[in-house]
Amino acid sequence: MDAVTPHDGSSWAPGSFLARISPGRCAELLALGVTRRLTAGKHLLVEGNRDTHVELIREGHVKVSVAAGGASRLLAIRLPGDIVGEFAAVTGNSRSATVTACGEVVSTVIRQAEFLRYLGRHPEVANQVTATVGERLRWANARRSEFAAFPVYVRLARVLGDIAATCGEASGDGVLIGVRLSQTELATLVGAAEDTVQKSLRILRDRGLIRTGYSRITVLDPPGLRTLVRETDRP
Repeated sequence: MDAVTPHDGSSWAPGSFLARISPGRCAELLALGVTRRLTAGKHLLVEGNRDTHVELIREGHVKVSVAAGGASRLLAIRLPGDIVGEFAAVTGNSRSATVTACGEVVSTVIRQAEFLRYLGRHPEVANQVTATVGERLRWANARRSEFAAFPVYVRLARVLGDIAATCGEASGDGVLIGVRLSQTELATLVGAAEDTVQKSLRILRDRGLIRTGYSRITVLDPPGLRTLVRETDRP
């Protein structure tokens, strides 16, 4: 594993696990592990494996996916400051999902025993682990409830708006989503068939809200996406 200069915390994603604990506690936690670099496509965690370490994402983005129906289904994207693998570390169960690097990723690997001892010493950090798990479950439940409540193009607008806000990069006339997303992955995120997602992307393009390229999406009008979602929310 390559040595990596310690991260000063200034680039943790807002609301991420490391952003929500004090700098001192953060430094202490990171010091417990070994930091490594991974290239695009490398797995940090693999669904079904029995390993129990946790990983803290320090730089880059990762995709969280599960195997279903013979295909990989994208569940979420994790950002700098996020923790992955905490569920297996706490419960001892096998990995519930695969975590894959999008581009170069720097993460810190902490063994289960060290992680659990640390949480025992610092209950306020343990509370943030619990809060992180709860928020992820709440996000997943909200997405499922949207499947029946909103048309696919609105669900897609919500997801693209969220992703652009968390891992977007200013690019000329818009915000380039910094993670490559296939139409298949978008379909699993919004709970729709791939051909329906194609039509929904066309709707958003025709309204001047997004521009699409090969696995790349630029949000041209973030306020317009939010307005579209709010209008659909009205009774």
